[in-house]
Order: sequence, then C-alpha cells, then structure tokens
Amino acid sequence: MYIIAGLGNPTAQYEGTRHNVGFDVIDVIAKQYNISVDVRKSRAFIGKGMIEGQKVILVKPQTYMNLSGESIRGLVDYYKIDPENELVVIYDDVSLDVGQLRIRKKGSAGGHNGIKNIIAHLGTQIFPRIKVGVGEKPKKYDLADYVLGHFSKGEKEQMEEGYHNAMRAVELMLTGRIDEAMNEYNRKVTPKET
Repeated sequence: MYIIAGLGNPTAQYEGTRHNVGFDVIDVIAKQYNISVDVRKSRAFIGKGMIEGQKVILVKPQTYMNLSGESIRGLVDYYKIDPENELVVIYDDVSLDVGQLRIRKKGSAGGHNGIKNIIAHLGTQIFPRIKVGVGEKPKKYDLADYVLGHFSKGEKEQMEEGYHNAMRAVELMLTGRIDEAMNEYNRKVTPKET
C-alpha cells in the first residue's frame, strides 16, 4: 500500500494558490481514478483506491503546511507504511519554473517548511517526493505573500500540464519505475509559444 500525500493549506482562502499545488495534484489523481478524498483521519482528508494495480491512500493534510508532518506521521504509523518506499509527497517549489517537475528519492527540506516538518516527524529525509514548480519569487516580493498568491491565466495552463505530468510520474513510481519517472520529468520543459 502507498500513501500519496499532496501538501497544502486547508480552507477556501488558500485554494488555487502556489502553496496548494500538492492538493491540486491530488485532486487531478482523485478525479482520474474516481477516488473520493473525503474521509477524515489523522488530521487529513484521505481517500482509498487503486492505481496501476496498487492500493493507494490519497492524502490532503489539514494541519496547515508547517505542521504537515503531524498528519503524515499519524497515517504512516496507522497503515504501517515504509516511508522510504511507500510514501510519495507532492509539493510546491519556488526554484523551478511554473509547471516543471523535479522527482527525488530523498533529500533535505530545501527551505520548504512542510517538508522540514515531515522530515522531523518521520526521522528521515529518505522518502520519494515530487516537486512542482510554481516559478521564482520576483525580487522585493515577500516569500509568504508569493506562495500564497494565485497563478496568472497563462500560468494556470502550464500548471494543469504540470499536474497531469505529476500524476503520470506517480503512476510510474507506483510500479517501481522511479528512475524512469526521473528521466522523463526532471528535464527542463520549454514553455509553449502563447
């Protein structure tokens, strides 16, 4: 069984913000695989289903980003998941272009407070993750204001493509093909002409 966790902040005011792309990817996966993510457990909304022949639990922690680890740790313990092999965390990254993915088997938090909290609660930084680019913060912008801001119309289209690529990466990862996912999606995407 796998836990696929998308990070974000609860409540309507954060919907569609850069910081909530993890939730948005979970929504795309849930829709594609007809999984309802509406059961409350361990301070999260979860939904159980099957993807690529694997049992999965889709997770949207409701703890607010900085405490994501509390929710994830509770679910990892309850379902006896091995984080190093059976957990995938999806979250925003300001160092990547809009819609660009970076898949990693492990790594530091890289300044991301949600990941920092997950590492602290799991006691390891070895767990697969998918970073979804939300674009670099403009100079003079406050980082918190930037990640809690919304995408432009053009950016939304790029993000939609990024969400679907993230879903395809999850499909590969669930069948033991994380290296293939990394080769496919860790390369620079050239923006389409508008």
